[in-house]
Amino acid sequence: MSGSVAPRLSKIRTVLALVVLATIVVGTVLGVRMMSGAEADDVGGSWYAGYVDVTAVPRYAFEAGAPHPEGPSETGAEEAPAEVPSRADDVVLSFIVAEAEDTCAPSWGTHYSLDAAGYEMDLDRRIARLRESGGDIVISFGGAINTELAVACDSVDELIDAYGQVIDRYSITTIDLDIEGPALQDAESIQRRAEAVAELQHMSREQQKPLAVWLTLPVVPQGLSSEGAEVVAAMLEAGVDLAGVNVMTMNYGEARGDLPMLEASVDSLRSLHRQLGALYRQAGVALSDDQLWHKIGATPMIGQNDVPGEIFTLEDARGLNEFAQEQGLGRMSMWSLNRDITCGPNYPNTDRVSDACSGVQQDGVRFSELLATGFTGRAAGAAGTVTAEVSEETTPVVDDPETSPYPIWNEEAAYLEGTKVVWRGSVYQAKWWTRGDLPDDPVVNLWETPWDLIGPVLPGDRPMPRPTLPEGTYDEWSGEQTYERGERVVVEDIPYEAKWWTQGESPEAAAVDPDGSPWRPLTMDEVEKILEQ
Repeated sequence: MSGSVAPRLSKIRTVLALVVLATIVVGTVLGVRMMSGAEADDVGGSWYAGYVDVTAVPRYAFEAGAPHPEGPSETGAEEAPAEVPSRADDVVLSFIVAEAEDTCAPSWGTHYSLDAAGYEMDLDRRIARLRESGGDIVISFGGAINTELAVACDSVDELIDAYGQVIDRYSITTIDLDIEGPALQDAESIQRRAEAVAELQHMSREQQKPLAVWLTLPVVPQGLSSEGAEVVAAMLEAGVDLAGVNVMTMNYGEARGDLPMLEASVDSLRSLHRQLGALYRQAGVALSDDQLWHKIGATPMIGQNDVPGEIFTLEDARGLNEFAQEQGLGRMSMWSLNRDITCGPNYPNTDRVSDACSGVQQDGVRFSELLATGFTGRAAGAAGTVTAEVSEETTPVVDDPETSPYPIWNEEAAYLEGTKVVWRGSVYQAKWWTRGDLPDDPVVNLWETPWDLIGPVLPGDRPMPRPTLPEGTYDEWSGEQTYERGERVVVEDIPYEAKWWTQGESPEAAAVDPDGSPWRPLTMDEVEKILEQ
């Protein structure tokens, strides 16, 4: 998610020294009161909190629970309504980044140090007001622009200090690490971040203070990228107890294909669920399906997305919330509360993304209300949750040849592209020639496995005949014979076709080097066509 690109308020005034001193005094007093909202309503469970772009102009009044920015926006947005909810919501304040590319010091969007944000934006005081009214904050580090602290800091100790300054100043129990852009490709920062967060969480728990850690990562309908998966794996390997992985269900680009936005978002979450299961299993942790769903968060970009043609509608919000409730997602967010309003008449080009309005006609309906429905927990209440492995033993499924619609997978057998097998109560189909690859192997990326999961074996299923070529259809392969392009042979009943002139090269080597082998195995479709002739 991007930070604001709108103008910022502010130059440091000549009375800097006096204001800084006053801020420190106020901060000391507020430090005692910062947790009052969370303590008054310490409810765990699934929670909702919309993102607020703290430095964007017009400034969003998160502290008052107001649904719109303060007063008319530069884009013609309507004024905020006078009524204020009796209890403010939790919000995700974004983004803490490095002051400069090579400076290991936290700032709000590079524009304000923590102290400057206190006196120029009254941020500490506004957070205290939010907490007094029953709300609370999560703070997000990173984002699509500027430099994430783990990239700027040179050591784990420096990074612990930088993160710690933010955690201590704002007395937060939940942090959100938004890792995207160059930070996804920076292997050193990924490791540095994982080690620093693991130590911070360990120290917090020793002091009987919860510190929940959420990763926010880009996603497509096929799931996390390999870089995104590596960020998760590094955290688990370092010993971080992740509260969950929140994915940005937005800006899919070409990966979306012809899918509607809601369907693309649902597919993304299902893919993430499968990937998380594999990542935890690779880390030696067994979690149930329900536990995995609870470790997933969704953050759509409401209205017009950054990618032209991608528009997340109010109906999409209703559908995503319904899916989230059905599956038991642990978190729902949105980008951003600043934008949760219809653009005014002075903003005619709604195809261009605005920081202050959604770009779609909302007719008084708020995306935040639709997405928050059913999320009754609070971030602070959920922060104390510790991940526990599944304790109950499960009886492995034993496949029965008498009721399996396809042959039961055999480690020694070779399978052509398109072949269907049964394994542990499910039907799988081979994407390419394979032998010895377990159909339910916990891989993170689908391209790592030659098998597609089709679905479960159904009651009433019975064996279906497997098509095989009659004996003598093709000659057995011989290492002494030469073969021209297009000639076909069989090896252990598997038919192959020569891609070019060859002699002495076994067709079975195609499984190891399909591009370099002069042979390719026929597909099941080709076998069936031969049988029809």
